[in-house]
Amino acid sequence: MANLLAAEVYSHITKGGVLRSHRRETIQSGRLSDLEYLKLALESKLNSNYSVKYKTTLRYTYRDIVDASNGNKLCADGLSAMLNRYTNATSYNTFRRHVNALINEAVNLGMDERDLLKNKSKKAKAKLHKPFRDIGLILDEIKAFNSNLYLCCLLTYGCLLRPHREIRELCWGDFSNDLSQIHLSGHRNKSGRNRIVPVPRYIRENLHAGDLNCNVFSGNQKAYNQDYFKCLWRRFKSQSKLIDTNQTLYSFRHSGAIEIYKRTGSLVKLQKVMGHSSLNVSLTYLRGLEVAELTEEDMPKV
Repeated sequence: MANLLAAEVYSHITKGGVLRSHRRETIQSGRLSDLEYLKLALESKLNSNYSVKYKTTLRYTYRDIVDASNGNKLCADGLSAMLNRYTNATSYNTFRRHVNALINEAVNLGMDERDLLKNKSKKAKAKLHKPFRDIGLILDEIKAFNSNLYLCCLLTYGCLLRPHREIRELCWGDFSNDLSQIHLSGHRNKSGRNRIVPVPRYIRENLHAGDLNCNVFSGNQKAYNQDYFKCLWRRFKSQSKLIDTNQTLYSFRHSGAIEIYKRTGSLVKLQKVMGHSSLNVSLTYLRGLEVAELTEEDMPKV
């Protein structure tokens, strides 16, 4: 009961309420400054289930907002000047999105709601993700380079899992008994939903199940660090003669998505296997891959 009462009191004062001190005439106000609310907002975000990269970016964003503030007060002009430092549209929109996330969270915690972000998002030029043309040839080259990277690329392409978290953290307990499915709970993937993915036969042939609690790649209960596959890929790419400049580990996921869509023609199936939160995300994904929506037969004829 005491904890509940304390929570109610805390909620009251952080939303601007006032209390009279016990047996005194002084008034206790819980109104915080803009920067204090912003700090609480940052702490709230850091305690949530977001990626390490996202949290790191939020920390940098918070520091820039503090530098652009007028004392303890946020001002639209300072935020505008801070955003205008970014000439690249993509960088500008990314930073603006993080600023907006912190401000909205601060407002939820009790900060006065006002028009602080007057800058509109910029229209960025569409970026074309480049899939692989000869998957088999590239996979053979990767297999000769490193077995863990090879299995990661197989899972990225064949199961459309994300390499740097979903695949890196895989344990044998995430697989079904016959290794035909992978089961990931909501906190283990980006969409936040439970996800069940079929495992193709050509991947199962490369799996040798171990202890259920052990990581698939490290062989013990602790996964490799978050940059493990990033470093392996960078080393492989530096000596590969088959990889183009703009192709990354995610290009295997892009290639797999194209194959599924071409064979099924179903956005719903693509959404499920990709783990996207909505069909709109899947549509955006396909546009980024420049999947043809029209064939020659669809075009006007003379």
